[in-house]
Amino acid sequence: MVLINENYNKLEETYLFTRIAKKRAAYAEAHPEAEIISMGIGDVTLPLCPAVITAMQQAVQEMADAATFRGYGPEQGYTFLKDAIREYDYRAYGIELADDEIFVSDGSKSDTGNIGDIFSVANVVAIPDPVYPVYIDTNTMAGREIKLLPANEANGFCPQPPEWHADIVYLCSPNNPTGSVLSRAALEEWVAYARREGALILFDAAYKAFITDPDVPHSIYEIPGAMECAIEFSSFSKTAGFTGTRCAFTVVPKVLKGRDSEGREFSLNAMWNRRHITKFNGVPYIVQKGAAAVYTDEGRQQIAEALDYYRANARLIKQTFDELGFTSFGGDNSPYIWLKAPNNMTSWEFFDLMLEELNIIGTPGVGFGNQGEGYFRLTAFGSHENTAIAMQRMREYFSTK
Repeated sequence: MVLINENYNKLEETYLFTRIAKKRAAYAEAHPEAEIISMGIGDVTLPLCPAVITAMQQAVQEMADAATFRGYGPEQGYTFLKDAIREYDYRAYGIELADDEIFVSDGSKSDTGNIGDIFSVANVVAIPDPVYPVYIDTNTMAGREIKLLPANEANGFCPQPPEWHADIVYLCSPNNPTGSVLSRAALEEWVAYARREGALILFDAAYKAFITDPDVPHSIYEIPGAMECAIEFSSFSKTAGFTGTRCAFTVVPKVLKGRDSEGREFSLNAMWNRRHITKFNGVPYIVQKGAAAVYTDEGRQQIAEALDYYRANARLIKQTFDELGFTSFGGDNSPYIWLKAPNNMTSWEFFDLMLEELNIIGTPGVGFGNQGEGYFRLTAFGSHENTAIAMQRMREYFSTK
């Protein structure tokens, strides 16, 4: 028989969201009359905006004509999309990037997991707790030593630079699952730590479109010195509803260096490019044309309206929790609301109560790490109608308890 990667034995038996799906399916089968509202997985409700649809339809027509048909495209992404990313995601914030520092991909989940391909398993990795599972799981699969950075109420769910050394640090702001954000001052501390320790920050900015606070950077590259110590991941999934369409991008500055066991320096940009062109064939032209339309005047206005739609849901959720006297976090610069389960309930106890008594699906905080025990994540990505119904159910149930 073939030998397996035994690091997989260290993983939880079931991926968090798979376990949730199974519990929901079992309950729905036993209670077919139940009107279950999902506020657990961060999938969007609104369709792709008209500007994106029009661009995709035009691209489909191009693919139907031999004169404009496109086969394999550049693995790193078409220039028309990368130019738009450079202009609106970076130059607008005073950040200058070269074309070959941007890599278009099919999702930040893929890239944050796959980036480990270019790093030695000897690296010590610092990961916040609680955290999006892909950071932990992919490094566990690789066999790296993982050290956890506690993120809890005491530090506002914003992990602090540790006193110990790490080679790689994962940060996510706005944060999934807690909804917390790293201020400019906090990111300055992290960049200083990385430069002092010779560490690399892997910065997940997938939810940056929800930022409204001027003190919260949209990109880690707004911090002086970050180009020399950080890789950044961004996505169209939550910005423009591409959860099922799949388009994202990763920035790897050319000044970033790594070393081998003999101390020789290598370009991380060149290594990621080599990995990218070997294992990835590029995002479809039609999808990239749709993504580029996000940056047009029409697209930006329509996206802003969609983001406001979800922000209104977040405000309603937060308002409801405040009325009920619940402790909650996030929701201001984030689509996620992090609720402290009442009555000292565990995360899964509260999950079962919400499902069985209120027919509402959320995500148990402990599924994101031990520091998440006793918390519960809800998302603002539902419809206004379902969000309002879910909050009314919570008012009616908990106001009598």
